[in-house]
Order: sequence, then C-alpha cells, then structure tokens
Amino acid sequence: MLHRYASKYRQLWDRHWWWRSRRTFVRRLVRNLTLPEGANVLDIGCGDGLFFDELGKLGEVYGIEPDARLISDDNPNRDRIEVTPFGPSYQTERRYDLITMLDVLEHIEDDRGTLERVHSLLAPGGYLVMTVPAMKWLWSMHDVANQHYRRYTRGELGGKISEQGMELKRCGYTFGWTVGAMLARRAIAPARDTQGTHEADTYEVHTPPAPINMTLYGLTRLEQTVTRPFGTPFGSSAYAVARKAA
Repeated sequence: MLHRYASKYRQLWDRHWWWRSRRTFVRRLVRNLTLPEGANVLDIGCGDGLFFDELGKLGEVYGIEPDARLISDDNPNRDRIEVTPFGPSYQTERRYDLITMLDVLEHIEDDRGTLERVHSLLAPGGYLVMTVPAMKWLWSMHDVANQHYRRYTRGELGGKISEQGMELKRCGYTFGWTVGAMLARRAIAPARDTQGTHEADTYEVHTPPAPINMTLYGLTRLEQTVTRPFGTPFGSSAYAVARKAA
C-alpha cells in the first residue's frame, strides 16, 4: 500500500462514504450467519483492527495485516494482530468459525492458492465473507496505485471459491450506481502500466466535503436496501458468502 494511502486509511475507514457503506453492508451479511457462541473470528487485512469492535460481538477476534504502517503503537488489540503477509504459505494451528477478507484477495497474486488456504483455516461449518473490486473493464489508476492484480466478475469469484470445496451461499454485486461514475473517471484518468511511476506514487483518495459525503453514503445505502432481496445486476464491487462443510 502506498505511504500516502496508508497514512490516511483509518480516517477513510471512519469517514469516507465508500468505506462506511461497505462496512454497513458487510455487517448485515455477518449478522445473518449462524455462528457458535464465542466464535473464533479472523479478519485478514485488518489494518489497525478497524473492524474488531463489530466482529468482537461474535466472539474472539484475531487479525492479519501485512503492512505494519497501518497498526498504531497504542492499539489495544495489537497482541491479536499478526503482522505478516497472507497467502498459500501462511501457517497457523488455529481454526476459525468466520473469516473476513474485505478487498484483500485482489492484492494477492495466487488467489486460488490463497482461497485454498482460507478453506483449510475454517473450522467445520465455518464461514467466509469477502469483498473484491469488480469488473475488469473498470480498471483504473486506483487499481494501479493500490497494487491490484485483478478485478473480478461474480462468476469468477464464485467459481474460484467453489473450486476449493466451499458451499457458495451468496455471491453478487454491490455499489451498482457507482459504475457510471467509475467509467467517467476511467475515461479522464485511464490506467496504464505505470506502477511505481509518478502517477501511481502520487495518487490519493480524499473524503469529499461533508454534504457530498453524506449524499453519496445515503445513495449507496438506499441502493443496498432496495436491492437487498435480489441484488444488483452489476456493480463496482463483488461479494461472496461461503461455508465449509460441517
């Protein structure tokens, strides 16, 4: 993750309409799961334990974060966050009733091997809840600057999860209304193979002014509420809920 992005990540998580909308969306997915009391939960790519308070309502939460810059020295959850890359070679004896991966898989080159490892870390009957950026044709400077390997279609994401033997419970798109805005951004600032160049190094994400920020949050929440029963036919993000056989 770029230094500029890393230094602002907590602020974006707390204030930016997109992060707030995703958090609310994932919270609803998690609340609909049947988990054992005192569940063991793993948040892969947890940053500074930003989702720990919410996930902690389910049981004992642990985290993995590859970027030490995201973790504050005074974090009370520091002893439950392992600073290490996650991928096919990750080792632990612990097993989890729930694993969350919020916009993580796209950062890992071997996504199939990573999902195989996730499957092995789930306890019998355990759940995976994840989000990823969607639609390769939405690729932009944002993806280059954030060192993404890919964007996914719903079919690709669901297929790779199912390949590992997990039962796909839900898989779809969200942030449908943003597709038009992202196409416009892509036209204005098309992505090129410029990773490491000045363009990518200076890319930043800003929280909009409060009225705009609240409007975009409200629009996204309205879409998520209205489309809850059937989902959106497309979107800039994809999500999946999967379960390991009991």
